[in-house]
Amino acid sequence: MRHRKSGVKLNMTSSHKNAMFRNMVTSLLKYDRIQTTDAKAKELRRWADHIITLAKRGDLHARRQAMSIVREKAVVHKVFEEAPKRFATVSGGYTRIVKIGRRPGDAAPVSLIELITPEPKKKKTKKKTKTATPKKTAPKKAEKKTKVAKTETETLEASKVTSDSVEETQASSEAAVEETAADRPEETVDEEEKKAAPAKTEPETKASAGEDKAAEDTEKKE
Repeated sequence: MRHRKSGVKLNMTSSHKNAMFRNMVTSLLKYDRIQTTDAKAKELRRWADHIITLAKRGDLHARRQAMSIVREKAVVHKVFEEAPKRFATVSGGYTRIVKIGRRPGDAAPVSLIELITPEPKKKKTKKKTKTATPKKTAPKKAEKKTKVAKTETETLEASKVTSDSVEETQASSEAAVEETAADRPEETVDEEEKKAAPAKTEPETKASAGEDKAAEDTEKKE
């Protein structure tokens, strides 16, 4: 039974396994990426996360613990300087595993494990709410006034046009009447005047005849 025994066996002794992972985590922190098999990469992630967590803590005891695992002092100093700034926004998930394919020879699945630099979180910007602008009544009234003025001017222009057309028609009719009157002979004009004059009654005609006879008699006497 394997109670309280974490990690993988990988078909090797514990001393061999610890030495191998110490070398691998040192290379990973030094070069930021290494290539290995899938099983070793998954186990190496645990080791790398532990070292970076110690580096983010940054005290003397954490530095001594990291020195007991990592083989090179320069790598420990590098990690302890960069990790607090590089991984300040996240609390885990410092590595990425990318599967490449199979290794030629024994066809073992190979992966690429690398340290990642998390992107800074973008601050959410509040959308500006559109403020209700007060309605402008003055321009509308001005527009109404201009419309009324336009309609009045249009009606005036239409009335002028109609009056001008009426005057032109009257003038043309008068000119036509004058032309027709000038073209007619004098006899026809006299006949029209006679027709237009009221007809004399019988007693008036008799009285006029008597007056004519009396005037003739007086002339003869003289």
